[in-house]
Amino acid sequence: MSDNRKKELIRSVKFTLFSISAGVIQFVSFTLLEEFTSLSYWPCYLISLVLSVVYNFTVNRKFTFHSAANVPLAMFKVFLYYLVFTPLSTIGGNYLAEVLKWNHYVVEILSMILNFVTEFLFTRFVVYGKQVDNDKSYIKKEAERSKKALEKADNELNK
Repeated sequence: MSDNRKKELIRSVKFTLFSISAGVIQFVSFTLLEEFTSLSYWPCYLISLVLSVVYNFTVNRKFTFHSAANVPLAMFKVFLYYLVFTPLSTIGGNYLAEVLKWNHYVVEILSMILNFVTEFLFTRFVVYGKQVDNDKSYIKKEAERSKKALEKADNELNK
């Protein structure tokens, strides 16, 4: 497996793990709002979605994409994604939950899965694109790792 493919696989796994933790934040906050307030489906969904998005953007920028991209611009691009995704998922989710009487939790989980897939693709290729792995601390860490690997290889050759 090439280094680039390996990096993208690791990136996908990290995004998945962070998305799961963001999903926990979204699901727990949705559940608390659903169970302990008199709010209908859509305000519970929107509040829990915003909490999840802020967390997910923050951790994935630093730990998954290692990006030094312009933060306000990256946030604006994510905002544009959610400008499309949120109304579609809110209206669609509200229709499924309130009109078709689907279970609110089933609708929430379906929305979360759709969000996970589309957000990864959008974040990777639109928000960060070629500006991945360009954070100074990541570059220093990779340089140190390469230096150690070269030293190890050199030591092996000199035996």
